[in-house]
Amino acid sequence: MSTNSVVERTLGSLRDNRAFRLFWFSNLFFFGGVWTQTLVLGWLAYQTTHSDFLVAVFTAVRLAPLLLGPFAGAFADRHNRVRLLIIAASWALVAVSAVATLASLGRATYWVLVLGGFAIGLAQSPSQPARASLVLDLVGRQNLSNANALNSMALNMTQVIGPAIGGLMITGLGAPAALWVSTFWYAISLVTLLPLRRYGQVVGGHTESAVRMVTSGLREIARNRLAATVLLITLAANTLLWPVAQGFIPVFAQESLGLDAAGLGWLLTCAGVGGLAGSLVIAWLGDFRFKGGMFLVGTAVWGALWGMFGLSHSVIASFVLMTAIGVMSAAFGVLQTTLLLMTTPESLHGRALGVQELAIGIMPAASLVLGAFAERYGVDITTFVSAVLLVVTVAALGIWTPRLLRYGGDHSGDHSGDQGGDQGGGHSTGRTTVTP
Repeated sequence: MSTNSVVERTLGSLRDNRAFRLFWFSNLFFFGGVWTQTLVLGWLAYQTTHSDFLVAVFTAVRLAPLLLGPFAGAFADRHNRVRLLIIAASWALVAVSAVATLASLGRATYWVLVLGGFAIGLAQSPSQPARASLVLDLVGRQNLSNANALNSMALNMTQVIGPAIGGLMITGLGAPAALWVSTFWYAISLVTLLPLRRYGQVVGGHTESAVRMVTSGLREIARNRLAATVLLITLAANTLLWPVAQGFIPVFAQESLGLDAAGLGWLLTCAGVGGLAGSLVIAWLGDFRFKGGMFLVGTAVWGALWGMFGLSHSVIASFVLMTAIGVMSAAFGVLQTTLLLMTTPESLHGRALGVQELAIGIMPAASLVLGAFAERYGVDITTFVSAVLLVVTVAALGIWTPRLLRYGGDHSGDHSGDQGGDQGGGHSTGRTTVTP
């Protein structure tokens, strides 16, 4: 296969679909803002308090809006998804501008950072069901893995660039300047969404209340063994390890590795480089078989790598491990959403992704618990134990739902169910790729 063919196959959804291309660029700048402000606010929180636990409190409050996931999913099922994303980008622009202004004036106390993190989280987390479900609207089922991998690639590109720029700007120009960079990125994301206003229409007429939509959606998802297993793995990962990735990297950088802000930025950049590489591989594979198997094995390997990172005190080894962690995180991050969309009915996509957000929303509580453990036993031991527990949990869930190991999203397999509850995955219909 020629180099041109590889590139064309990898970038297929971007090359052939103008609407998805605009959406991809919007995501690129939105998550650029997310990564930059995440690093800066986390760094400021630790510099202000020098407390592992208070950094965990900050992380928990910043991620608390994830608990709105099911209701955000119901909104995504009954309202225009592009309009919801425009509102989210506008809110993020205002919230980060306010925190940047206070930081510039020297008034960014710890509690200002906590409230600012919560306000920014309100823009990021509740919009995710609309953001993820819009992908299928734009590219169709056959191109879903490729498009989700390209979105993950955008996320990882920003993780490569955002933390490095943020860390260098903290060192060279100060934290307020880095926060103003976030506002610029959010502004571009908003402008790029505006041409997509005619997309993201509601599928089916939902007339019941949001509460009824949430409860009925939860019942239907609980009866779907494949979707339920994916969500349980998401819950386990976000209970045991994502709080470490989201909140404790500044602590590792300073306490275990002796890095400054620029070093922290480069450490996160390594994760971004790895994630970018992993996402490119999945994008190249396209509509490949055994998506479920890659999800299970990739998540388990990702957990094992975190265990090794937790015990590492070598800067070089930690940078290598963080790159490998980034590679394997693509299998988890890309395929959890792809599998949920493939195994649930189209009219349920927003709520399924909303439940995913709720599973991710365990992070605030988990951050507090892990923060308390880290305060007592250290982040290294806490991370290692959490990683081992995740590997064991993924193995157990793979045994509970062996069909997931073989699942590839093929249409012939989506309609079959068993007494254990695999039914419900075949109601999703493919869509023709939208190319204006």
